[in-house]
Amino acid sequence: MTTGGSTIEQLLAAKEIVVVCGSGGVGKTSTAAALATIAAADLGGKVLVLTVDPARRLAAAMGLIGLGNAARRVSPEAFADAGIEPRGELWAAMLDTKQSWDDLIRRHAPDAATRDAILANPLYRNVAGRFVQSHDYIAMERLFELHSSGVYDLIVVDTPPTRHALDFLEAPERMAEFFSSRLLRWLLAPYRSRLVNVASRPFYQVADRVLGSAFLRDIAEFFMLFQSMYDGFVERAKAVERVLEDRRTTFVVVTTLESAPAHEARRFVDVLVSKRLHLGALVLNRVLPAELLDQGSSDAARQLRATPEAVAASLLVDHPELSDDPKLLARVLQELGDSFLNFQVVAKREAEQRAEIGVAADIVVSVPSLETDIFDIAGLARLAHQLR
Repeated sequence: MTTGGSTIEQLLAAKEIVVVCGSGGVGKTSTAAALATIAAADLGGKVLVLTVDPARRLAAAMGLIGLGNAARRVSPEAFADAGIEPRGELWAAMLDTKQSWDDLIRRHAPDAATRDAILANPLYRNVAGRFVQSHDYIAMERLFELHSSGVYDLIVVDTPPTRHALDFLEAPERMAEFFSSRLLRWLLAPYRSRLVNVASRPFYQVADRVLGSAFLRDIAEFFMLFQSMYDGFVERAKAVERVLEDRRTTFVVVTTLESAPAHEARRFVDVLVSKRLHLGALVLNRVLPAELLDQGSSDAARQLRATPEAVAASLLVDHPELSDDPKLLARVLQELGDSFLNFQVVAKREAEQRAEIGVAADIVVSVPSLETDIFDIAGLARLAHQLR
């Protein structure tokens, strides 16, 4: 069920980047893949879903074994098996942090000597992809690269769980700050000059004994080489920020209405609003059906609860096969009425939460629990149907 003035399809048609965010376990990855499926199937063009979350459910759902940095097309046969004839193409990729860093170095090192020195540096070979914000930063670099290439009409990004998604947004700025920080300058100072500050000499003497001078030289060389790319980091960080702030980019927040995920969703919505980023849609997964709020259904449940014997007697007139024991049937009907009214209380609470979280979103979509897990394109198509 969709509320708001627009639809998911209209949102996808108007955007070039859709960033899907949410807590772990709320259906974020499946939602990202389903949104890309909608776009490829109905809107045409070339659509890419890029997962930053290391979970491998996306690849499994699309029938792509060994998904990695290089984008791969979801086969037309996979769509045909689901009874879908797509107007466009659906592609998928999963961020490979180490490979993406290597590619970044090769593209943006100031010269061949610096490029080769960084790639050969022992510290880089061992920890590339693990240091300060590296996964989040390179994800933003990869998104910027793919968008700038103009190859895809729409890119849907499946981010890490919400708390890390905040790092994802802030990674370019933090990376630039790190490479210009006083701490890094202090660490590198002894290797830029033979003069070692009296205050820092004891630290380096101990560090040399514990870690080995070769290790410290590797660290110094590693960061000194990276500092040669500082201007590029800052320039691209600003470019990424401009892309995220552009109206061609939108964010979709996915959550359930359980306490912890809903709290994180509200927090993330507040962050998007404070950063003036466009919140295109809020997807509420596994919500109770709207029929629970229907007044007629509520009245029927109360009648079952209040007069189960009379309802049972009436049913048995036309359907004697239902039970040989009218009292047993009456108890069952009373339990059904009680259960409905109990679920109705939860449904009303969900409705209040939905209104509270979705106040800043253009579109709010409520998706009921699906009867089966999503493991193929047909499953994604079922979820896509609920998202429309």
